[in-house]
Amino acid sequence: MRLLERMRKEWFMVGIVVAIVGAKLEPSFGVNGGPLKPEITVSYIAVATIFFNSGLSLKTEELTSALVHLKLHLFIQIFTLAFFPATIWLFLQLLSITSINEWLLKGLQTVGCMPPPVSSAVILTKAVGGNEAAAIFNSAFGSFLGIVITPLLLLLFLGSSSSVPFTSIFSQLFMTVVVPLIIGQIVRRYIKDWLERKKPPFGAVSSSVLLMIIYTTFCDTFSSPHIDLDKLSLVLIMFIIVSIQLSFMLLTFIFSTSLCQRTTEQCAV
Repeated sequence: MRLLERMRKEWFMVGIVVAIVGAKLEPSFGVNGGPLKPEITVSYIAVATIFFNSGLSLKTEELTSALVHLKLHLFIQIFTLAFFPATIWLFLQLLSITSINEWLLKGLQTVGCMPPPVSSAVILTKAVGGNEAAAIFNSAFGSFLGIVITPLLLLLFLGSSSSVPFTSIFSQLFMTVVVPLIIGQIVRRYIKDWLERKKPPFGAVSSSVLLMIIYTTFCDTFSSPHIDLDKLSLVLIMFIIVSIQLSFMLLTFIFSTSLCQRTTEQCAV
């Protein structure tokens, strides 16, 4: 009973494991062009659902107040699109002398140059009780910046880049992020009393959609042709990714808490 209660409480983590196992067992169901049609259901409907859900759950004053936190937005964008890619590049210079496959290292650098994740950042911020409004703004704004900055970063760190379909990416972000968020806010005005009375499980809905995104992502991974990479390199890269995530999370936690303490002390004086 205690195990079942624990699993019920940590249902999202259990769901991630189930999604990955399900993708491994039957990857053809969730690949692009498959029965689930993730190129439509995930790329458009799932992401739009997450931001409509956020627009429906967030108070308008929370969204507007989040816009004025300029220092927070500046910190997040510089950290994501400047500090993080540069630090990863310095770290990979050390790893380049090892026997780890160079293409895995290049892939790690490529991921390091990506803008903030659109859907998962919002959902995970909400799950830990963070500033969801700020997460929404920085996810959307960072993604728009990434259309221009990410190719420049790839050119700087890898010496190669590719053409970017600015118009299609911009329109997709606008239609799946901005428009659903605005519609959610409009609908909220008309059913505000009902929402406050019933308190729908917005977090559970968004987390369920994220599980669908995780499932289709791993379906694509498991359905890809076999790549001739040594298992040691793969294991090392997985360990490195987890270590990087934990290290940067700790770094941002230390920085943000020390900044808050300094601000509090100044206000007290």
